[in-house]
Amino acid sequence: MRALLISLLALLPATDLALAQGKSAAKATPTATETRYFANLDGFIDGADVVLKETRQGKSATSAVLDVCFSPTKDSDRKERFVVNLTANGQSLTGTSQTLGSKTPVSVNLQQKPNGETFDFKGVVGIGTATHEINSTDNSDLSEKEFEETQSADESIAQAPKDFTAVSPEAVGVRVALEAASDFLKTLKTENVEVSLSSLSIGCDALRAGKLVINLSVDPERAAAVIAKAKAFPGVSAAGWTNGVVDMDRAILFPAAGWREGGKIDRAKIASTVTATLAQTLEAKLASANWDEVTGRLKMTFKRPSDTFPALQLTEVITVEALVSADKPGGSDKLMLWLSSPSDTTVDENTPPRLNLNDDATGEEESEPRSDGGAVPALAKELKGQRWDSESSTWQ
Repeated sequence: MRALLISLLALLPATDLALAQGKSAAKATPTATETRYFANLDGFIDGADVVLKETRQGKSATSAVLDVCFSPTKDSDRKERFVVNLTANGQSLTGTSQTLGSKTPVSVNLQQKPNGETFDFKGVVGIGTATHEINSTDNSDLSEKEFEETQSADESIAQAPKDFTAVSPEAVGVRVALEAASDFLKTLKTENVEVSLSSLSIGCDALRAGKLVINLSVDPERAAAVIAKAKAFPGVSAAGWTNGVVDMDRAILFPAAGWREGGKIDRAKIASTVTATLAQTLEAKLASANWDEVTGRLKMTFKRPSDTFPALQLTEVITVEALVSADKPGGSDKLMLWLSSPSDTTVDENTPPRLNLNDDATGEEESEPRSDGGAVPALAKELKGQRWDSESSTWQ
């Protein structure tokens, strides 16, 4: 028994040494460095789009970059942005910079605190003379891969689409560097194009990308030439077709034979056929039909007696637009025609004195589109054309 006890005691130092070596090895393995993102920090500057990128060991940040896009004034549509490299000292993140546009000084002093599986941020951000108290809680972080998956890819411009089923023949998109956007827009003053006002708003995505997508409407027969000219402009990285007015549920594909004259679409014949068909389906008289030289749309107006208070003999004015083009860039032996849903208003066209009518129903949300009496299938029959089947994504 005594010999057995001595033997067991002799083993103890070796066991302690092994445990000590194991603990030492564990301490010697450094915590892996990784990049983590906070893509949505609430409780920051009102309405700001905030991205915080951290280099971290475990839950401790070793450095960070704060990217904030915000409105300089409360009701402004204009956006401003600043990027600050932050120094980490324990739970403290501090740094200074300036806004990218107005060069206004920026200072950041934040405290980051783990809160279970999330993080809280408190502190102060100074922009010029303004001070913003920060209190952002329960923020989840993302890996670099997860963050990249949340970023929307800009696939709005098709530079060489196979046809006009996914993009609109009159809609052109141009992606241009922000520093070149002003000069590019000035060149459009001499072009016969229509510029989308909303696309001139420089949002946070444009500020971060350094590029702006400008949307144009142009006669489909001139779209390719406009795109080619835009591509040659300094600072333009992409130009092509994009989404526009064409709704495939109201589109018709038909043979081009008999609808072209001198290599161009016979607009007079198209207008005559479309207006005659609509007059029948709407049970209304044609008042006007004109081709817009800028957008290439056929704008039509029809009139018929209004059902509203028949004794007043009011007139219902119905407006419809149409667009016709080749079914793909570069032309083909087929044409595609799109017909808008009708819009209408009611007026008093009787001899004076007349009622001044306020058509306040046009602003109602979720109102049903006015019926066109089956104009699209009627036109498809007249043109010997096909309708788009959204389920099979083919012409039928």
